[in-house]
Amino acid sequence: MHETETDFPAAAVTSTNRRTVGGAFPSVMTRRELLRYASLGALGLLCSSDLAEGADWMQEQLQQFDGQDVFTRIVTEAYAEHWNQLPIGELMGKIAMELKGTPYVGFTLERSKDAEYCVVNLKGLDCVTFFEDCLCLARMIKRGKRSPADLIAEVQTTRYRGGKMGDFTARLHYTTDWFVDNEAKGVIKILTPSLPGAQPFTQKVGIMSQKPENYRQLAAHPEFVAQIRAIEDTINSRSLMYLPMDKLAGAEHLLQTGDIVGVATTERGIDIAHTGLCIKDEQGVVHFMDASSSRRNMKVTLEPDISTCLNWSSKLTGVMFARPLEVRVAVNAPNQQH
Repeated sequence: MHETETDFPAAAVTSTNRRTVGGAFPSVMTRRELLRYASLGALGLLCSSDLAEGADWMQEQLQQFDGQDVFTRIVTEAYAEHWNQLPIGELMGKIAMELKGTPYVGFTLERSKDAEYCVVNLKGLDCVTFFEDCLCLARMIKRGKRSPADLIAEVQTTRYRGGKMGDFTARLHYTTDWFVDNEAKGVIKILTPSLPGAQPFTQKVGIMSQKPENYRQLAAHPEFVAQIRAIEDTINSRSLMYLPMDKLAGAEHLLQTGDIVGVATTERGIDIAHTGLCIKDEQGVVHFMDASSSRRNMKVTLEPDISTCLNWSSKLTGVMFARPLEVRVAVNAPNQQH
């Protein structure tokens, strides 16, 4: 989950005056539409002033949404083909294949050195936003939702500690922290301890507090560094398990489409170097699918079988897995922090 370069893209601005796409459902909403959306309870607010404030907050997040055409294509096909009736992992697999070929683009979340936005960019993905967007689109579709605001609400739930968006420190920057927090929220189940050959994970994190100059918001706000260090201390106090690379083939038959993959590393200060998804084909072979930053690919790619393709670096030691859980509630209201 770490992007340590310092060359950040400018913020993309999407149109806010489009009303419908193909007559199917709303795209980016006007403020009036957002107020109506909030009044129906989608923003989880109570009084008129809060409704207006919540609508303004969502409109601000929608300014950071990019890829309306991709969103429309996936959601339209999902409802036409009744993907919502599939197990959530299989649904994630369908979405992942729709995103195949999407360019690899790093740092899409870093729109500002001063403000945190719940950015969604379906036109350019990194290894984390690829699996996160597949998961959150699947959760949205399972709820019968179909607007960009619905997707942003799902992303906020998974991306931020406790599902509550705050400043930069509220984001789940380390993958193992993302796993633990989202298991506590009932979004995923950490699978690794149940796999044969799993061993204690002893790698420690710390790169963010050790090299804050490599993170745009930490460089601009050194007061965040102490908070990040405290979070790292909490992460390092946990007892987690990982599956060594030489044990992966023996556990492959237990993996399913939609399982989330974290590739562990010995690189100092980092827990997980790369992420992706499992895709099980009709022959039972489990493939690794990722937003590849390899110069020969630089796009979302369906890789060979997972037990042989995660060997591009001697620093990679093993893997962690998390399985998506079925959505349990009807409405997932965004929680904005003012």
